Amino acid sequence: MNQSFTSVRVGRYTLPNRLVMAPMTRSRAKFDGTPGDLAAEYYAQRASVGLIVTEGTQPSDDGQGYLATPGIYTSAHIAGWKKVTRAVHDQGGHIFIQIMHAGRMSHPDNTPHHRQAVAPSAIAPGTQMFTASGMQDIAAPRALTTEQVRQTIADFRHAARSAIEAGADGVEIHGANGYLVQQFLAPNANARTDEYGGSIANRARFAIEVATAIAEEIGADRTAIRLSPGIAMWGIDEGAEGPALYRYLVDELDKLGLAYVHVLHAGNEQLVGDIRARWKQALIANRPGRPRDQIGADIASGLADLEAYGQMVLANPDFVARVKTAAPMNEADRASFFGGTAQGYTDYPALEAANAA
Repeated sequence: MNQSFTSVRVGRYTLPNRLVMAPMTRSRAKFDGTPGDLAAEYYAQRASVGLIVTEGTQPSDDGQGYLATPGIYTSAHIAGWKKVTRAVHDQGGHIFIQIMHAGRMSHPDNTPHHRQAVAPSAIAPGTQMFTASGMQDIAAPRALTTEQVRQTIADFRHAARSAIEAGADGVEIHGANGYLVQQFLAPNANARTDEYGGSIANRARFAIEVATAIAEEIGADRTAIRLSPGIAMWGIDEGAEGPALYRYLVDELDKLGLAYVHVLHAGNEQLVGDIRARWKQALIANRPGRPRDQIGADIASGLADLEAYGQMVLANPDFVARVKTAAPMNEADRASFFGGTAQGYTDYPALEAANAA
């Protein structure tokens, strides 16, 4: 476990430890997509981790999927995120803004323009979406034209530039969890017949072009991507070609010299090992539900350079100190994960307060 507390080079930064705050949607942004009033405090409380990856942040009106998620494409968004990045930097932390386009995982009631969701193809995910009026079926999305695909790549580029203007240390492309980038990867969500559909190379093209555009805009050493090989979320099925697709994709992304790849580990040890062997830069492993006694195991084995944690960091603003001292952890309150006030957001006690109580 001691390796978790050693410094590591990630892109242009030297991080003080190898523990990462995983991206987690909290649905507390303002109506216009500006981060909420407590966001700066929330992230600053957790700045002792080596790297914070923010909640998914949409690059456009079309990119929003859920209620009250933040954006990073207007001047108001930039001003709001500046407060967050300044607060994190004041605590000595590093923060990457995750750029997330939800694609078909959206509902008109949740977006500023109230339009039909967009996706590689007009294929519904077969699930429901939470809206202000309750759960609703997600209708079939509108298939992007080839020109609209290119405009979406431009939206990612603009969002990345906006993130840097807001003071972020870099951006992470959300290429996982059934959202737009993975929708392009999955043959059951992508039935296109242009250069963005069909073969493995064509289905990987969107992810590669997004990463290339962002790397050109802000530097490859401030650009990263999150992938979830084999994760079957929101109707996504990558099929038998899935492992071959990820090997191809990682080989192509590696040529760009990105800061890191962030792998949501679904249990395919062979494939993640292959990604590790192919990837020359930093690799972050995120194993959902990893038990506490396994913290640092992937670092020690050489599978990963860093490890990302979600709920344990959400519930423990001083997560690093608790791991270091084997102190007990606060339990996460699931009822307050999405939306609400300071409760379950900025009021989890640090060790000093817990001990005093």
